[in-house]
Amino acid sequence: MISRPDSTMSQVARRMLSAKAEQFTESVIREMTRLAMKHGAVNLSQGFPDFAAPAEIKEAARQAIADDINQYAITWGAKSLRDAIVEKFERTQGVRVDPESEITVCCGSTEAMMSSMMAVINPGDEIVVFEPFYENYGPDAILSGATPRFVRLRPPDWSYDERELAAAFGPHTKAIILNTPNNPTGKVFTRAELEFIRDLCVRWNAFCITDEIYEHILYDGAEHFSMARIDGMRGRTIVINGMSKTYSVTGWRVGWAIAPPEATQSIRKVHDFLTVGAPAPLQQAGAIALNSPPSYYDKLAKDYVTRRARLLNILSSAGFTVFKPRGAYYIMTDISRFGFSDDITFAKFLVEKVGVAVVPGSSFYNDARDGASQVRFTFCKKESTLAAAEERLSHLHDHLSAR
Repeated sequence: MISRPDSTMSQVARRMLSAKAEQFTESVIREMTRLAMKHGAVNLSQGFPDFAAPAEIKEAARQAIADDINQYAITWGAKSLRDAIVEKFERTQGVRVDPESEITVCCGSTEAMMSSMMAVINPGDEIVVFEPFYENYGPDAILSGATPRFVRLRPPDWSYDERELAAAFGPHTKAIILNTPNNPTGKVFTRAELEFIRDLCVRWNAFCITDEIYEHILYDGAEHFSMARIDGMRGRTIVINGMSKTYSVTGWRVGWAIAPPEATQSIRKVHDFLTVGAPAPLQQAGAIALNSPPSYYDKLAKDYVTRRARLLNILSSAGFTVFKPRGAYYIMTDISRFGFSDDITFAKFLVEKVGVAVVPGSSFYNDARDGASQVRFTFCKKESTLAAAEERLSHLHDHLSAR
């Protein structure tokens, strides 16, 4: 979330600290998790599963540690994991990449995104960002030195205006950041939408940096298209992905960037001096995870269909206006009918009085006012968690009446 200058901060302190860090706050999402713990609230804010990771993957990690795979892996990723990434990307997207020159394994997709942006951005470059956006993208732009140009996705289907998007591109555009399936909206970009973006990238000689971490969490027949498989984009797409969401291991921090060779060379250098390398035993386990059979992904999708329906019903019954997602595991809602001045006030009320933690919508927008009537829920939770949220939200109107 972009921050506003603190007038109480002394001029001396400002000179000693980074001006970049003053331009954004700590993560609002992680702050809501801290507030959930403080108030004993049901945490429907941060997108981490509270159910067990697959037993086979956990056993693979234990075995790797027992086998003494405990020292540095190759900086840009263990060979077994890079080979598994190649095989899976070709199997799911029909695109063959070179594990030796086009893959960099990083400490989660967060670092993969940061390394990629720092690898291609120069002073004066601009990046195009759809909003609402995953909250990291704003600080990523600032830290990499880019100037963001925001383009609005509008409910209920979170579509973009082609004229607005075209106007955001220009001679200084270095890249567009694309997240599909999207956090926080659940939008899944169609092939036609990607082809329109492709035409702009080709016209202005820009990269598409595409965050595909929710690729297997899809609903209602939606299909995930990687920009790398769109004609003309193989050489100008940087694909960001990781293990955390698909395999329910958000704490392992194993992600990767797939990019053309020249971009990969630059990404690897940035990655090397940011983190050196991702955890070696967990990379070994990752190679096992990526070779999971189709039945694993089918069950994953089926389970999330059930969870989505469960939370949609809970929220609708509690009086929220809900926007049904086609991918990922979040639900954006409109809170206008509850009569709060803004999303921050409502989120604070919900966590303190009702006992349910959500993410204020303003954290996903450049201008906080644009998200003042929205909050985001997540449903990557076990049934007992959703049941507890249902019980507490059933008393929402009692709490509203007592205000």
